[in-house]
Amino acid sequence: MSPARLARLRTGLLWAVAVAVVAVYAFPFVYLVLTSFKPATDAVAVPPTVLPQRFSLDNYLTALNRPGVTASFVNSVSTAVIATVLSMTLAVPAAWGITRYRSRAGRVLMAGSLLVRMAPAVAIGIPLVTILGAAGLTDTPTGLALAQTTVALPLSIWLLSSFFEGVPREIEEAALVDGCGRFGALLRVILPVVSGGVAVTAIFAFLASWNEFLFALLLTSVRAQTTPIAIANFQSQFGLDWGPMTALATLYSVPAVVLTLLLQRRIVAGLSLGAVKG
Repeated sequence: MSPARLARLRTGLLWAVAVAVVAVYAFPFVYLVLTSFKPATDAVAVPPTVLPQRFSLDNYLTALNRPGVTASFVNSVSTAVIATVLSMTLAVPAAWGITRYRSRAGRVLMAGSLLVRMAPAVAIGIPLVTILGAAGLTDTPTGLALAQTTVALPLSIWLLSSFFEGVPREIEEAALVDGCGRFGALLRVILPVVSGGVAVTAIFAFLASWNEFLFALLLTSVRAQTTPIAIANFQSQFGLDWGPMTALATLYSVPAVVLTLLLQRRIVAGLSLGAVKG
């Protein structure tokens, strides 16, 4: 076999493996979307079918007309935005200070962030119920966002620290020589350089809040209930209402997918930021 033919064969095998892995990984989501278009009888058919016998939008109309669903979308967006802004506002200076000063306090903070990230969410959630209840912040988007920040902030600090590590120190020193203070250098010089990494971190912080379930379950009841809780509430006396549940889950997936597609260039730039050398 000639080298050129062998190379084509290897390329073809790699593509086949890649397509198979993507197909296996994407199948649950594809099945979710297809189920959302099935009539009620097809959604619970035994044995189940992958493709709908007839496409219908009834599940979407039922899900959107259910009381509290529209408000849950608003709560999810507001909570995720507040949690992301809080996480990034605190994580940027923390990560920058840790990577530039390399002090003992910084190492302790990084270790503490790792411990908080590794701790079970329920171990943090139970004390948060008491603390936020005493502050009058239960069943509010602000209180839920504060709770979710405890999960998103450690991840944001770790991600941003790795991105800041790839920025040559000479860039900051040049900004200081030109008259910038350290904070001004961070805002005007460093952050534009790592904008891709900041975008990646913000996306992960947003998704951590967007997909969070336990804190929303513990800290909300009616006013601040998010869409994951609304999805879980699609239960009747006969069991789970699969059609409207899958329809609402599909709708809830759209913002995360669209956000990722819109910022894919930033994501690629952020992931390749570690290649920057001084």
